[in-house]
Amino acid sequence: MLRILVVWLINAVALAAVAYLMPSVSVESAGAALAAALVLGLVNALVRPVLVLLTLPVTILTLGLFIFVINGLLFWAVGSFVSGFHVAGFWPGVFGAIIFSLISWALAALLLK
Repeated sequence: MLRILVVWLINAVALAAVAYLMPSVSVESAGAALAAALVLGLVNALVRPVLVLLTLPVTILTLGLFIFVINGLLFWAVGSFVSGFHVAGFWPGVFGAIIFSLISWALAALLLK
């Protein structure tokens, strides 16, 4: 249970870092970052696998690059659902998702051994 809370906090910090690095992504408060991290985690756990399965032929055809499209769309969608967390469009969603993944991976590698 403690590990889940630490991962949630890592994701919230990673979202705040993405907002700091990208002017097209904004987080208004720490509470908004926590809420967005929670919703993003739920979307990645529940919706993303279904979308990956449904788009498997396109993903195979593009040699896996379509996963970036799915991640960007989900990141952008969470930005439209969670108040206080805003993503300006599709391409900022794609680049924000990539940066978010890299930062959260690095923080988890440092903090969770």
